[in-house]
Amino acid sequence: MSPPARRHYSCGMFVRTVMWDMASSKVTIEELRAYLATESVDAFSQVSGLVLKQWVADPDRNRWGAIYLWESRDAAKQPLPSKAREMIGRDPDEVGEFDLEASTTGTTNIRNLDRLGKAFEI
Repeated sequence: MSPPARRHYSCGMFVRTVMWDMASSKVTIEELRAYLATESVDAFSQVSGLVLKQWVADPDRNRWGAIYLWESRDAAKQPLPSKAREMIGRDPDEVGEFDLEASTTGTTNIRNLDRLGKAFEI
C-alpha cells in the first residue's frame, strides 16, 4: 500500500534559526518559557506565511532560540510579534538562513504540533 498523497508546496520554502547565549541576558529561560505560554505562541499563530515556529532551549549551555519555517523568503521579511529581543536585551548571537531542501514527518501518534513543549507543562 502506498503512502497517502501529500500536498506539495513551492520549493521556495525558507528556514531561519536564531540563537542567544543567555549568560548576559536580562531574563532567564524560565521567564521566556512563561512568555511563550501567555503571549508569544498565540501571537505567532496569527502570522501569515509562517508554516511552523519552534522555540528551543538548552538549559545546560544556557542557550535559547527559535527555528522558523516560512512559505517563502518574502514571508520571512515581515515584522514579527516578538518581544524576545527586548526581553533578552540584544539581538541574537547567531542567525542562520537556509533553503528548505526536503521535509518529512515520521510515524507518530502526535497529529498536531500546536502547543507542545515545556511552556505548556508549567
